[in-house]
Amino acid sequence: MKKEDAIKLFQQKQVRTHWDNEAEKWYFSVVDVIAILTDKESFQLARNYWKVLKSRLLKEGNETVTNCNRLKLLAEDGKMRLTDVADTEQLFRLIQSVPSPNAEPFKLWIAKVARERIDEIEDPELGIDRLMETYLKKGYSKEWVNQRLKSIEVRKDLTDEWDERGVKKGLEYAILTDEITKAWSGFSVKAYKNYKGLKKENLRDNMTNLELVLNIVSRSDDNRNKQRKKANYLCR
Repeated sequence: MKKEDAIKLFQQKQVRTHWDNEAEKWYFSVVDVIAILTDKESFQLARNYWKVLKSRLLKEGNETVTNCNRLKLLAEDGKMRLTDVADTEQLFRLIQSVPSPNAEPFKLWIAKVARERIDEIEDPELGIDRLMETYLKKGYSKEWVNQRLKSIEVRKDLTDEWDERGVKKGLEYAILTDEITKAWSGFSVKAYKNYKGLKKENLRDNMTNLELVLNIVSRSDDNRNKQRKKANYLCR
């Protein structure tokens, strides 16, 4: 099995997964998730359930879930076989459509997160407080959290300036971010994540205090002048 493929356990049951390094996304076997949510005892029963559910969702006009990718994953017979897979967003949408006690905790959590997100839009300070609380619960020191919040503030100031200069989110943001990261670390963002053994995790969440300080300094006035020139070049 390739290192990009893995078996996740949930309630002592297996969920086959695949990591797409280019898209930086996890994909999950839909049939495996269906088997867990519906307590189907066999692969065939879970596949039949998914076939019926997929048909119903398609009739309802749902494209988020019905346009799932297909990837070759290790099957029970030891062979790599094509199976429907869902990314995280598709998976959460799928869970909402499964009437099952096993799905209910996930549905409640999704509703809770949605409510918190709306609260944060109305009062952004709630988001900052919740972020600090989350970092502290993960075991980060207060010193590290303060540095991380400072780096977020500096990053926001910088991206606001990029927006004003017409830099497009996505590829152009990635180009400029790579330039900044290379300036102080010698790595591109992707190379740095590989060096630290990260996948979907945020790179800055896995930096030391020193790395965060260097990351902030790299966005100082002198370096920002270089970024302005690069941004102006991208926007020609």
